[in-house]
Amino acid sequence: MATIAGVTVDTGHWIGGERVGSGETFTDVSPIDERPLAEIARGGAREAEAAVAAAAKAFPAWSRTTREERARLLHAVADGVDKRLEELARVETHDNGALIRSHRRGVMPRVAHNFRFFADRLLDLGHDDLDTRGHTNHVSWDPAGVCALITPWNAPLMLATWKVAPALAAGNTVVLKPAEWTPLTASLLADIAAEAGLPDGVLNVVQGYGAEVGGPLTAHPDVRRISFTGSVPTARAIAASAAPNLTPLSLELGGKSPLLVFADADLDLAADLAVEQYDNAGQVCLAATRLLVESSVADAFTERFLAKAARLRQGDPRDEATDIGPQIHRRHLERVDGFVRRARDGGARALLGGGPNDDLGGLYYRPTLLTGAAPGAEILTEEVFGPVLTLQTFDTEDQAVAMANDTRFGLAATLATGDPGRAARVSARLVAGTVWVNCFFVRDLRAPFGGSRRSGVGREGGDWSFDFYCDLKNTVTAPWEK
Repeated sequence: MATIAGVTVDTGHWIGGERVGSGETFTDVSPIDERPLAEIARGGAREAEAAVAAAAKAFPAWSRTTREERARLLHAVADGVDKRLEELARVETHDNGALIRSHRRGVMPRVAHNFRFFADRLLDLGHDDLDTRGHTNHVSWDPAGVCALITPWNAPLMLATWKVAPALAAGNTVVLKPAEWTPLTASLLADIAAEAGLPDGVLNVVQGYGAEVGGPLTAHPDVRRISFTGSVPTARAIAASAAPNLTPLSLELGGKSPLLVFADADLDLAADLAVEQYDNAGQVCLAATRLLVESSVADAFTERFLAKAARLRQGDPRDEATDIGPQIHRRHLERVDGFVRRARDGGARALLGGGPNDDLGGLYYRPTLLTGAAPGAEILTEEVFGPVLTLQTFDTEDQAVAMANDTRFGLAATLATGDPGRAARVSARLVAGTVWVNCFFVRDLRAPFGGSRRSGVGREGGDWSFDFYCDLKNTVTAPWEK
């Protein structure tokens, strides 16, 4: 057990409706001050096997549970999240360093909404029967089985429940493996699910390092679906692990997204959108880190951007007035700083920031804007995943599109323009799973979400989630004789 901000968190695994320890532990450290928060049970092949076995045992009964009963239980989980929203917010802020105000006002309410949405969507799931020469085609969504869900550290509980909720709604059982840097709220979710009445073994949580527990989990022959959010190298390892069993994968990976600012845009709005990319200390896969600005307005845009960015307050994320918190881990801060140092050594100039915040120390990295990077430079092509933006200019619409698409990624893009025709033309030409026009981070769970190119495989959200987490069946029936 550990006590985090007055909240008791069990540090064991949750397998088959019971708390399970391990022979070894790992230390969970808060990015706020780099102090240890808890010693966490360190799972491996034994725990992965036990969790899959528990989920497989629970699957037959859970898969036969009526849609109405599954929906009721998911709503009960959402009620439990709402009841413990403040506790979840405090623990998550200590564990991953994101803003307490964001957790209270947006992230944790979204956690509850994830469960409510997929519970309600389940009750509406269906397809009109198809007639083929008097034969009836009836489409059904059959639960697939045990799902292995591997989630990241930048929005731990929200992104976990984005997967857990539809997988459970579809009638599957789940083994959730949270990121080792942020395991705490997944443990609390197990408690909430048990209190809501979720049957033993339907949701299991196994903690540990990817190679030690994630590998055996994704290679397990009884796992029927794998959903992963994280880095491209880890996705390759998961795909290789899943390949012998041909286990279907859903992969939401990194991004190097552009923000295109045309001369006809509202420049104040465009600057606001650009500053918003520093959200969560830049640790957002969807962030538009490449600012592409039409040359004729580049100076005016930059002046507005720098003025707005200067008003950002960096500091302790537990303070409601803070705008930017720390990086997640010492290793990650050093990675971010390495990108910036190499970019500056290569000729890029920092118009803003450019290094760690020495006034605060610890894991705080100053919001940074770099310009003058050479075409093809690492800082323009690789995902930094920190508060680091680059600025480039273009002269024509065709050039803007070419620059935006000049990346191996294709997760998202943001577009600022005052011309609806241009918005339609450019959006159609951008390679991205999501395009935002004069807005950012507006998400509807009914819509598909995922990336193109190296930003991922597949789509989740709305009915697309059920398509992934189910085996679709078409039953064709001949006309009955009268």
